[in-house]
Amino acid sequence: MPLTVHQFPVLDDNYAFLVRDEASGKTACIDTPDAKAILAELSKLGWSLDLILNTHWHPDHAGGNAEIQAATGAVSVGPAEVGRLVAVDRVITGGERVELGETVFDVIEAGGHTLGHIAYYDRADAIAFVGDTLFALGCGRLFEGTAQQMWTSLQRLAALPDDTRVYCAHEYTASNARFALSVDDDPALAARARAIFAARERGEPTVPTSIGLEKATNPFLRAPLLAERVGAAGRPAAEAFGAVRAAKDSFKG
Repeated sequence: MPLTVHQFPVLDDNYAFLVRDEASGKTACIDTPDAKAILAELSKLGWSLDLILNTHWHPDHAGGNAEIQAATGAVSVGPAEVGRLVAVDRVITGGERVELGETVFDVIEAGGHTLGHIAYYDRADAIAFVGDTLFALGCGRLFEGTAQQMWTSLQRLAALPDDTRVYCAHEYTASNARFALSVDDDPALAARARAIFAARERGEPTVPTSIGLEKATNPFLRAPLLAERVGAAGRPAAEAFGAVRAAKDSFKG
């Protein structure tokens, strides 16, 4: 039976995700950006909580762990770096697996935004929860990792099947689209940007996206093709990516 994903906005621009394995009724929360909102949503749905699956240690991803665990008894699972903020019950790294009833998540190493960032991939349902590594038309800032580390992480995600639904943790897409248009004149991007701006005007989310769509239009995954536009002509792919990332960091549009 499939995995049900319940997505809802919290804080200024985060998304929270409650995921339910329909075969067993087991439920997990992907990160904990807002404990009170998540607990209220669980109550509204009538769901209990079994697992917390953290992607990285930042407070808008693990800051609600303690309050949610106290209220639900859920077991927390995540990379060792989450311990910088709150104790985690089970420490995991890339290459491991996490079970939620009959749903199995492959853990993918996805460092760069933070050194120990991970993603969760449900192969059977073609769903990936990528935290702050990959965004719709964007990627996370390099707060701790290098351009090479992030580029390698993005390539791991890009290697997933094109129809994989990608749940990223923030609604940054309109801003990302404005930047993308400044460095890429591909018609597919222009068409996507128009659809994004219209969706946001209607108050609609742009998440989830898909691996195939990001490979086709995301400037960070297309960095080698954009190298000349960002002053990185002839450089290795990771350096071209780093130049695109630096251009986004200084973008004022």
